[in-house]
Amino acid sequence: MAPARLQSWGLVTQPTDIQVGFNSLAWSRLAAMKAVLTTVSQASVRVDGVTVGAIDCPDTCGILALIGVARTDSEQAIATMVRKIAELRILPGEQSVEDVDAPVLVVSQFTLQGRTAKGRRPSWSDAAPGEMAAPMIDAIIAGLRARGITVEHGRFGAMMQVSSVNEGPFTVLVEC
Repeated sequence: MAPARLQSWGLVTQPTDIQVGFNSLAWSRLAAMKAVLTTVSQASVRVDGVTVGAIDCPDTCGILALIGVARTDSEQAIATMVRKIAELRILPGEQSVEDVDAPVLVVSQFTLQGRTAKGRRPSWSDAAPGEMAAPMIDAIIAGLRARGITVEHGRFGAMMQVSSVNEGPFTVLVEC
């Protein structure tokens, strides 16, 4: 991206802010809510050996949605993510979740916000803190349910075991 465009968007104040990669200021303003959406015939999430959410949809397929909230996310990102999960035509026959009444399993995954450009350890500085991310994940779940979508979910902040039977496999990355 050209430095002039970054400046016009307010992402940098000086041309010297642009180096080989993005500096912390520019990168943090580009951080966005991310979701990995996978077409599945079944998926489940367990916490302490107990299944807390599961979908089983061999005929229509469903979506396993791993969602990472960024610290810069807003209500607009929530609305966009709900719309993308509901309307993207990524199920068999170019159908959407809403088209075929497919279920969705939502799992919060802050590690999607990891940056790996430097060093050998990911940086989690773009991930929203738990007190911000938890209500945003809840709002995504509520938004999907408000559209009449069957939603199961994991437990925020818990160590979870996620299992899925991927179809295709068909997986997309959504950034809002």
